[in-house]
Amino acid sequence: MDEGLMKTYARADEVFVDGHGAILTDSTGREWIDFLAGIAVSALGHGHQELAANLRDQVGKIVHLSNLFRHPFTEQVATRLCALADMGAAFFTNSGTEAIECALKLARKAMHKRGTPQRTSFVALEGAFHGRSLGALSLTYSEKYRKPFQPLQNVTWVPPEDTAALAKVLRDQQPAALALEPIQGEGGIRELSPGFLRAARELSTETGTLLLHDEIQSGCGRTGRFLAAQHHGVTPDIVCLAKPLAAGLPMGACLTTAALADTFEKGEHGSTFAGGPLVCRAALVFLDEVDRGLLDNVLMRGQELRSGLDDLARRFPIVREVRGRGLMYGLRLWHSAPEVQKALYQAGVITNCTAGDVIRIVPPFVIQSEQIQTGLQRLATTLQRFPQTQTLPQDQP
Repeated sequence: MDEGLMKTYARADEVFVDGHGAILTDSTGREWIDFLAGIAVSALGHGHQELAANLRDQVGKIVHLSNLFRHPFTEQVATRLCALADMGAAFFTNSGTEAIECALKLARKAMHKRGTPQRTSFVALEGAFHGRSLGALSLTYSEKYRKPFQPLQNVTWVPPEDTAALAKVLRDQQPAALALEPIQGEGGIRELSPGFLRAARELSTETGTLLLHDEIQSGCGRTGRFLAAQHHGVTPDIVCLAKPLAAGLPMGACLTTAALADTFEKGEHGSTFAGGPLVCRAALVFLDEVDRGLLDNVLMRGQELRSGLDDLARRFPIVREVRGRGLMYGLRLWHSAPEVQKALYQAGVITNCTAGDVIRIVPPFVIQSEQIQTGLQRLATTLQRFPQTQTLPQDQP
């Protein structure tokens, strides 16, 4: 298996060949409930008929042009995204990591235009994950990701919810930008409080620091609002999106306010593949579904999922905490989270384990009520197989 590939992924043995909605089917015909959606990507699930029809049509016309030429969909996607996110301009990328790279360059260039080119550093939060390229990796907190590739960008981390520490760093260091995830994804589905998000906005404005929200995982409607920060009335200077944006095709976006829209001059940033007609056509299908009320399903199914997870927390002492909102949840366990995730997989429910102790549940936006209930039942059956203790069992490392 994996012949010819660099050994960077620990992959399951099953081969998935088909799907419909929130159900995946492997090569043996077995069906699985998809509570992971390709790591928060497949918002429209699998086998979405309108998406398939649009992609077939586009493949028969133009797949790629480069950004030297225009196609009918670029401005449509950009203006609709900006309207939904309350932003002024968009730069399309092929991934979330590339959107972060664009944001870092944008912040640096903005400081040059302000006449403060010495402001080159960044501030991020403990527990942050922003990507794996050298710039995005610089903001990522876990040393295991960063250490083999140092030295990286100059970044200072502050603890989430520590407003005093954040104020001191921003005032003393005068960075180019503060980067944060309104809900930390790889950090364990840890939601920042409304008070901290608002304080970060106020402190960024006070110190002339650009506020960058990484909504690659929490954005595009996963929490029931287009951006997670919109639940709290907070607007950043820059917001990065990706995962669900093109319903499974590789697409990201770096959005910024009107005040920063002209920061880059022609030729200062670019991408050969980004924003092409095929991915933009997919994004339009996704945005059309959003306009037709897709986020209502996110809210309703999210309420059912939250209710079920809260019930599991009451029934099983192994559950330490339920985190998240919408269709972005984490079930934090006192122990055995990696083993629970593997057992869930064997039971036909696809999740993953993040931050070492959290079962991440981020299903497609189109998931149905009965699939939520079946997944919760299988989760309950799986949890009861493990010791119901709030400490690590002695027979486990």
